[in-house]
Amino acid sequence: VQLQASGGGLVQAGGSLRLSCAASGRTFNGYPMGWFRQPPGQERDFVAAITSGGASTYYADSVNGRFTISRDKAKNTAYLQMNSLKPEDTAVYYCAVLLRRWGTKNPTDFGSWGQGTQVTVSS
Repeated sequence: VQLQASGGGLVQAGGSLRLSCAASGRTFNGYPMGWFRQPPGQERDFVAAITSGGASTYYADSVNGRFTISRDKAKNTAYLQMNSLKPEDTAVYYCAVLLRRWGTKNPTDFGSWGQGTQVTVSS
């Protein structure tokens, strides 16, 4: 499966963006998936994950309460709704399929990384 993140852009602090992760090649509906982000010059960090059915989620502490992960099986697409954005949310955002244990935040447990989308939050 190939994943492509989109929806990034430039937004002022306090604003909102919704990112999309579209799958092509095959469906990823049977897999949990997650979002990560990588600020300039830093490592890739976990943001959020969702089960294949969409019933369960978990988040990084830094975004809990501000970001919401969801998915639409009919569209083979996952989303990341980002509200109350802060300058420290500035990063390239990536989506990936969870290949190992539920609850992990380690990027090595995820695969099928697609190209990311840039999110820039101005102060």
